Amino acid sequence: MLKTDRLTIQKLRTEDWKNLKEIAVDYRKSEYALYDMPLPVEDDKIKSLCEQFSASGIWFSVRLADKMIGYVCFHQSGTTYDLGYCFHSDCHGKGFAFEACSALMEYIAKERNVTAFTAGTALKNTPSCKLLGKLGFVLIDTEILSFHVDENGNDITFEGGNFIMQR
Repeated sequence: MLKTDRLTIQKLRTEDWKNLKEIAVDYRKSEYALYDMPLPVEDDKIKSLCEQFSASGIWFSVRLADKMIGYVCFHQSGTTYDLGYCFHSDCHGKGFAFEACSALMEYIAKERNVTAFTAGTALKNTPSCKLLGKLGFVLIDTEILSFHVDENGNDITFEGGNFIMQR
């Protein structure tokens, strides 16, 4: 468990599935949901996914007091750790994501001897791009991505940025 000035961060637990669902439902209402792979919101699917995430040991719940307000996760590919995060919209713009990501990146770097982190986000997702910049990430390239289709079944494409942060 990690503590920051305002937050408690702990490994995601299987019993966090309802909180994870609440965050997923909230995120789907966001203008930025179009640029990301959606988490399921059906109880059985989110429970199963939460079990997988908690077993990985690199998914973390972020809590303000006793309420889960978001998550931070890492996807490991060899020696590279890709940063991911999502916070409830009620908590946007308050520095919680920066505080949690900073603490967890420091923790993961020390625990696993990580010297670089990667991250990806849509270039149109200005808040996420700003957060990555504040965390020390730099844009290294872009790619055209699609996670959703329109009503005619055509891919909805966007320009995604690939970022890296060297420690």
